[in-house]
Amino acid sequence: MKPFVDGLFSIEGKVAVVTGGSQGIGRMIATGLVDAGARVYISSRKADVCEEVASELSERGTCVAFPLDLSTAEGAQVLAEQVSEREDRVDILVHNAGAIWEAGLDEYPMSAFDKLWAINVKSVFLLTQFLLPRLRASATVEDPARIINIGSIDGLRVPLQETYAYSASKAAEHMLSQHLAVRLGGENITVNVICPGLFVTRMTQPILGSEDGRLEMIRHSPVKRVGIPDDVAGAVIFLASRAGAYVNGAILTLDGGMGLMPG
Repeated sequence: MKPFVDGLFSIEGKVAVVTGGSQGIGRMIATGLVDAGARVYISSRKADVCEEVASELSERGTCVAFPLDLSTAEGAQVLAEQVSEREDRVDILVHNAGAIWEAGLDEYPMSAFDKLWAINVKSVFLLTQFLLPRLRASATVEDPARIINIGSIDGLRVPLQETYAYSASKAAEHMLSQHLAVRLGGENITVNVICPGLFVTRMTQPILGSEDGRLEMIRHSPVKRVGIPDDVAGAVIFLASRAGAYVNGAILTLDGGMGLMPG
């Protein structure tokens, strides 16, 4: 059975693009893909950080940095061009780049909606468009090309924090993903969403940065812990491997069941 299981979950030799891949959940995903034998291209705005992470991951496998601002159409197009210069196909496209904005209702700026719409929703659509030729080159009935969008549980239910533009943009990303899943499924390109709960990242630092905050969050979790890198990397590898070939349009909640808890 072991060779069968290994083959079922193998992504060895696949080409993956991970946006926002230099920190947080994106770095967890990129690390997991590199360790699983994929050739990984990561992108993020901060060139020094992006290149440093790619250098570190290159000691474990293949990882290339393309530092770009994907909140602009130009950035998304350049990333697609740079990847296309090196690869004739893209097997796995992970849209992870994103931003959050928290402020009280009376002070919440309209600029937050513009910024978060651009990176959390628009960049997902644009980069998908620009990389479609390479995704189509990979797609087969037996092994579809995969688009995996990193959404949020805050796009599934109203969060406690006042993150109006963030939760609204993530809900939009979820619907966009399902729309693309219907449109692209017939071309052997699947589109799925992973909605992480609490993982230790820069974004969750205000919540998990203190021991009291961490313990309070754990108290609301059925599994009594926060997410670890293997949790999200494992979910991505499942969706990207032959084991996940028939999954399309799914929204996978990855929060240990926290969203099910009352109050």
